Formats: sequence, C-alpha cells, structure tokens
Amino acid sequence: MKKPRLPSMQMLDNDTVAAWIFLTPALILLILFIIWPIAYLFYLSFTAGSFTSTGIYLVGFKNYWRLFLNADFWQVIFNTTYFTLGSLVPSLVIPLGLAVLLNRSLALRGILRSVYFLPSIISLVAAGLGFRWLFQNTGPVNGLLNFFDIPPISWLSDTFWAMPVIILFSIWKQIGFNMVVFLAGLQAIPLNHYEAAELDGANSWQQFWHVTLPGLRPTLIFTTVTTAIFTLRSFEPVYVITGGGPLNSTNLLVYYTYQEAFGQFDFGYAAAVATVLLVVTLVLVYFQLRTWGEG
Repeated sequence: MKKPRLPSMQMLDNDTVAAWIFLTPALILLILFIIWPIAYLFYLSFTAGSFTSTGIYLVGFKNYWRLFLNADFWQVIFNTTYFTLGSLVPSLVIPLGLAVLLNRSLALRGILRSVYFLPSIISLVAAGLGFRWLFQNTGPVNGLLNFFDIPPISWLSDTFWAMPVIILFSIWKQIGFNMVVFLAGLQAIPLNHYEAAELDGANSWQQFWHVTLPGLRPTLIFTTVTTAIFTLRSFEPVYVITGGGPLNSTNLLVYYTYQEAFGQFDFGYAAAVATVLLVVTLVLVYFQLRTWGEG
C-alpha cells in the first residue's frame, strides 16, 4: 500500500518547485521596487534630518502632528479633493458617451478613434506647455473671448480659474485612453442582448441603462480605478502650468511632496505627506471596488 505524502513533501513536488523558480524573479523585482520603497517611505516618515553627514534620526509622530496643524497641508487636501472629483466624473462620462457613438457604424470611426486617442500619447510636459500658452493672458483663449467682446480672464493668475484649467487638462488627457477601453468593453457585449431588449420594447435609453451599463461593469471598475490613480498622482500639469499657484490654489499632494522634499529638503515631513497620499489612494480604490463590485 502506497504511503500518503506528507504536507512538507507535497509543498516540494516538481510543479511547486517549478512555480517558485518562475515566480522568484518577479517576486524579487516586486520586493525591490514596490514593497521595499513603501516600507522605507513609512520608516522615513518617522524621521527628521537629511541625507548628509548629520544623518537622519527618529522623531516619532512629530511629522504627522505637523501635518495636522499645518494650514497649507489642509489647503492641499482641499485642492486635491476638488481636482479629483472635478476630473474623475467627466473623465468617465465623456469617454463613455464617445465610445457609444463610435461603436456604431460611422464612416470616419477609425480616424475619430485616432484623433481622440492622440492626447493620451502626447508628453505631459509638452501638453502642459501647450495649455499654458493657450490660457496665458495674451493667449488664444483670451483672443477668442475678445473676438466675442468678452473681457479677458486671468486664467493662470486667478485663484478661481486656475484649478479649472488644470482639471480641463486632466480630462483632456484621459478621454482617449478611457474611450478605447470603453470601446473594447462595448464590443464584448453580445448583440443578442440588445436584440432581446428591443423585442421586449426597450428604447435606446433603456437598452443603455439595462444592457450596456451592466455589461460594462468590469470595464467601469477598471477605468474608475485607473482614472482615480492617474488623477491623484498628477504632478506635471501643476509643475508646468501653474507651479502650485496662485496663492497655493492649485497645489496638489504630489507637488506638495516634491516641494517639501526637494525644495525644503525636509524628507521626513515629505515622506509623511506621501504616506498620507498612499493611504488616501488605497482607501479610495477600496471603496470604488466595493461600490462597483456590488451586485
């Protein structure tokens, strides 16, 4: 009678060993470039000092307490929330509408796909410089307003209008990528679902609400999460277009971290800001997955 294999022996069978051999390079890269940097960032947030001969030293929760008492930090939190909410919804609704239109048989569908996707492959810095030129006081946007006898607007030096320019840039960059993803999701929905809904007397809006949206649930989860992450990590638009101004009105968490780390060389405080950003991102993604994953 064949003896049963011990659990320790089952863990070392040929398939398991082969799996670990193939997984080891990826695990090493994961540890080196993701897990270790996050762990070191968390450690650094409890320190002060600099990477010089003086070195760094532990200060406990002092950096987090400074965050709590810093009015600039709360202004940045408000800016980031405003920017994220203002960018996220249009970056999903507009591409979804375009995808539904382009999914139909249009003569110029291929050309329109390329045109809408073009902003996604343009350099963020180059696109940011373009937006800065468009919205400067003597730029084409104010020139167009002047053509219609509308007073010019100080887009980039006004605390009310500067953030909408950054939000518009973020939406413009995300439209093409999200549209292509939605198009792929739409083409994966079986046509017989629409035919059955049409036979039941459903109009175009009812078909969209009861067939298209449920069929796009996985795609919506993916685009919502990726768009939220892209929005929260936005740095180049702020750096190139406004520099966080005017009066700190467009300063976002990533740019604020950059300022504290490489402008003030306060790496412990900057690490605390980055840790807060990481936690906010994880919480936001978690609730998005929970919300879209229900049902």
